[in-house]
Amino acid sequence: MSGAGAPTLEVDGTGLRVVVVAAQWHTRVMDGLLAGAARALEAAHVEPTVVRVPGSFELPVAAAVAARSGADAVVALGVVIRGGTPHFDYVCQAATAGLTDVAVSTGVPVGFGVLTTDDEQQALDRAGLPGSAEDKGAEAAEAAVATALALRGLRVTV
Repeated sequence: MSGAGAPTLEVDGTGLRVVVVAAQWHTRVMDGLLAGAARALEAAHVEPTVVRVPGSFELPVAAAVAARSGADAVVALGVVIRGGTPHFDYVCQAATAGLTDVAVSTGVPVGFGVLTTDDEQQALDRAGLPGSAEDKGAEAAEAAVATALALRGLRVTV
């Protein structure tokens, strides 16, 4: 696992409308990701709207509606754990491509907090829980807010 090289982002998102879209599969991991995102957004002075969807496959459509409904940033949280079928590959590809498309087509940043792991322990190690090595929910939230602020600067000067 590599957390090395991650930037330290201190952002003030006061006034930003941020929507967190979160899958419901793998409750323990998702609880950690949501808590990490909430901590990061609170530190950034943002009070998010949280929307739950069944799984990671459904994240792009919820993110698209949020982006088109006036969100300044979206944080997408989910987890897909490899199993014995190609289902993992299809869901990971669809979620990644779908969320990328939302960001590019709407101009609204999407913080990517979708864990794609080989097993549950890898997900737990990244979930921001006590004993986790990384907090991907917080990282996704910080990235979404920082990018929204960067884009705000571009829109003012261009």
